Amino acid sequence: MNEDFETLKLLVIDIWTHGLMGVDIGKIIIALLIFGAFLLIRGLFSKFVLKFLHNLVARSENELDDKIIDALIPPIKFVPVILGIFFASQYMDLSEDINAAVMKLDRSLIVFTIFWALHRILTPLSYGLKKLEDILTRAMMVWIFKALKVLVTFLGAAIILEIWGIAVGPLLAGLGLFGAAVALGAQDLFKNLIGGITIIAEKRFHPGEWILVDGVVEGTVEAIGFRSTKVRRFDKAPVHVPNSNLSDAVVTNFSRMTHRRIKWKIGVTYSTDVQQLQIIRDGIMNYLIQNEHFAKADEVSTFVRVDSFNASSIDFLVYCFTKTTNWGDWLEIKEAFAMEIKRIVEEEAKSGFAFPSQSIYLESIPSEAPEIFVPPKG
Repeated sequence: MNEDFETLKLLVIDIWTHGLMGVDIGKIIIALLIFGAFLLIRGLFSKFVLKFLHNLVARSENELDDKIIDALIPPIKFVPVILGIFFASQYMDLSEDINAAVMKLDRSLIVFTIFWALHRILTPLSYGLKKLEDILTRAMMVWIFKALKVLVTFLGAAIILEIWGIAVGPLLAGLGLFGAAVALGAQDLFKNLIGGITIIAEKRFHPGEWILVDGVVEGTVEAIGFRSTKVRRFDKAPVHVPNSNLSDAVVTNFSRMTHRRIKWKIGVTYSTDVQQLQIIRDGIMNYLIQNEHFAKADEVSTFVRVDSFNASSIDFLVYCFTKTTNWGDWLEIKEAFAMEIKRIVEEEAKSGFAFPSQSIYLESIPSEAPEIFVPPKG
């Protein structure tokens, strides 16, 4: 009986000593406790230190440092996890092969954290460098920082592959041959990419502007992508237009108008005499001169003239520009102008507006006397 207990004791000791890959179970438990302690430190660090750092930068008037700290918080919170894995693995006294693999894992996590932080910090930097927008435009800045994010991701992945003994050079050479084959079937993609670069370089339009491309789309630009531009029509439907179509087409950018035009033909009746025509002309012109919403004649072309004798009306040409280019404000100004014209024509000139009519002239009017009855012959 004692021999059985002794055998069981030796068996338990052997399992405890060589529990997992030759590592003492006790050391594994302590290593897990070490890792758990670093997770606890991570929680305390996040609660107190990062909160203090965030409150510290919040005192400054510059919002850029706040956004940078917000971007760096997730990678910084991951640092105690890396430390926990490192110290726990060192305590377990692993074999040479396993320890080498764990060290590679630690290096990979360190590289991942560094490039993760760089990737996240690019977003607040893109919004912080406002002065560059005057030179490169906002859309170009977005493209540049997207390319930088791709570059950071690529470099981080390449370093991690090198850590694990995967040669990046031959891999890139193979990808180059694959890319050449793909490029033959992706000509439209590169054409749209070049078209997008052309649009941004020439500053044809920016996000938020109202454009018209005849036969294609009319609406507000929302985003200029690598392949297509997203335009939101006025019925709120999104339209994705290939960049090559926009770079080669005639694009009207209404958002860059200096003034907004009003061009009307106003017809009055033929019974209007010369004096009444002059009253109408001068009244409309005086309104345009005195109203602050309209651009002055020395800035833009402004005309109020008797223009033509139409089939049923004498036509005035009213040609002027408003100072505002906002559509809603323009409609309000135009409405007030139309009401003023109606008042001038009807109240000041005592005339009226013409409408399509037709006059019939008869050579003679049939007599209303009864016809004479002529009896038939025979």
